[in-house]
Amino acid sequence: MKNQPAAVALGYDPKAPKAPKVLASGLGEIAKKILEIARENDIHIHKDDNLAQLLAQVPVGSEIPEEAYQLVAELLSFLYQTDQKMAEKMSTK
Repeated sequence: MKNQPAAVALGYDPKAPKAPKVLASGLGEIAKKILEIARENDIHIHKDDNLAQLLAQVPVGSEIPEEAYQLVAELLSFLYQTDQKMAEKMSTK
């Protein structure tokens, strides 16, 4: 599995008291397709090969494992802050 690129799509509902879920994951050509879809839909792509390899082992529809909580929480916080800054910039134009 380490020889193939991995891609994982995560989903998170801040209103639900649950961990983020794996929405899609794949290796090789499937990983490329996940990334292509993300680019086409302006979805943020975070490159972290180790995290992708870990999360690619999680069944689709399952919550992320505890060992990924901290890193995923930091990533979601960064994305939330970035979205807020972009919204502020857009509202002042």
